Amino acid sequence: MTIDVSFDDLLAVMALAVLIPLVLGLFPKLPIPSSVVEISAGILVGPALLDLVRADATIQVFAKLGVAILLFLAGLELDFGKLRGRPLKLGIWAYVLSLVIGLGICYPLGWSDVIINPLLVAIILSSTSLGIVAPVLKDTGLLDTNTGRFVIAACSLAEFLSIVVLSMFFTERGAADPIVTIVKLAGLAVIVVIIAMLATRPAKWRHRVDDVLYRLQNSSAQLRVRGAMLLMIALVVLSQGLKFDAILGSFMAGAMLAAVTDPAREDEFGHLRDKLEAIGFGFFVPVFFIATGLSFPVDQLLSDSSALLRVPMFLVLLLVIRGLPALLLRKEIGAKALLPAALLQATSLSFIVVGAQIGVATGELRPINAASMIAAGMLSVLIFPALALLGLRRQPRDDAEVSEHLGGFEE
Repeated sequence: MTIDVSFDDLLAVMALAVLIPLVLGLFPKLPIPSSVVEISAGILVGPALLDLVRADATIQVFAKLGVAILLFLAGLELDFGKLRGRPLKLGIWAYVLSLVIGLGICYPLGWSDVIINPLLVAIILSSTSLGIVAPVLKDTGLLDTNTGRFVIAACSLAEFLSIVVLSMFFTERGAADPIVTIVKLAGLAVIVVIIAMLATRPAKWRHRVDDVLYRLQNSSAQLRVRGAMLLMIALVVLSQGLKFDAILGSFMAGAMLAAVTDPAREDEFGHLRDKLEAIGFGFFVPVFFIATGLSFPVDQLLSDSSALLRVPMFLVLLLVIRGLPALLLRKEIGAKALLPAALLQATSLSFIVVGAQIGVATGELRPINAASMIAAGMLSVLIFPALALLGLRRQPRDDAEVSEHLGGFEE
């Protein structure tokens, strides 16, 4: 049996994936994340406007892998050294408060039939894009300060817990039983811990395996990269087998790898993280974002005046749901840093895209609301970090903690 596979549309997508960062690179001072431009480019060339490219079966397969690798890399960004003590405690409380605020706002919207499922919308709007927040703090020299530690912890936990909570209540197969899901989630966590212990536990056989890994890590075998991809696919399959969404498995695989590896030893381990990022951000992730634009329902977003009002509504909801919990950090970071922290915590896009797709697939989210939330997420990464950067530049700086250079925002 011969399967007819076309790469014509994928060629156009990859041309955009190369052109977009090239153009953005010519204007390095512009605070525009490439993901926003990639979605916008997909909308432009897709069926909604120019109708030059369509999300055919080939693109859809690569986009599926793209979202898995995107969440895998998000898990890999977790710094467990910063997720302990008071930052951990306040980060958890901040996320719980986000959900409470979200439910308090979204349930009236559900009663008025603006949205279908208030819980789903509250979960989607409770996350933060750590991959955008961390560079802002790094470029302002505040990443390793008290402010940076608490904000990063809050954002990391928001990203992690939102994926867990979404998987507890919703999958692409529909709504889940929370009690059964908690038991399955505990089982999945035990399996991940066992894998991590086996991978790090000293044993006689480890020496021979380590020797082989060192010898083949930079050869054509790229054994460490293959092992990392095996781990991701295995946990994705296991998650789906337990009726979770695949994003939970891919994120947990990245988080586990972050927990058992040391970024300071990247030279020793063949720059594994750099290679994984090259695979993801070099190919699969931009295909996912451009494919999101190709399927973006512009016609529904422009169907009537009330549809356009949903975008600023969701943008404000995002700021309220994720921004207000920053008040919990007042004693830790000071009153002057609260507004920048709130803006950074309200910056979200990747999880909104993923959650919106799951919501539409399960019938729990109208396409018009999915499009509005994605548009609001795009605006959040364009506006909130830039405003936060202005406030962070005015923060008092501890010379013992803050670097000398104060740069601009880059993704």
